[in-house]
Amino acid sequence: MGKQSSMADSPARAERTGRVRIVVPRSAVPQLERLIHERIRLGIVSALTVNDTLTFNDLKKLLETTDGNLSVHTRKLEEAGYILCSKSFEGRMPKTEYKLTPAGRRALDRYLHHMEAIIQATRGRP
Repeated sequence: MGKQSSMADSPARAERTGRVRIVVPRSAVPQLERLIHERIRLGIVSALTVNDTLTFNDLKKLLETTDGNLSVHTRKLEEAGYILCSKSFEGRMPKTEYKLTPAGRRALDRYLHHMEAIIQATRGRP
């Protein structure tokens, strides 16, 4: 059994399976904005970057998520000051709209900058 394990970890085995190990120095990879890194929250912030405002239902459709899931993620972004939430009524129907704040825009810019640094580091570019 020990031999089988060491064969799986050998460089020859890694080449045959197409797996490549990339070691990137920690200093080359800035810390990601963890709040935005989550898929739904990144989708919310990105969508609000290209739209002045979006309703709850617009975001739910766009991100293909549930009411509860979207509600949790928008609340976290709102608590961080990245988005603003306004509630009103359209006739008798409640309407919730979201808008990206300047702090949210800066956070997304930092996140994208960090992702670009990671991409460059993994491709071996300074």
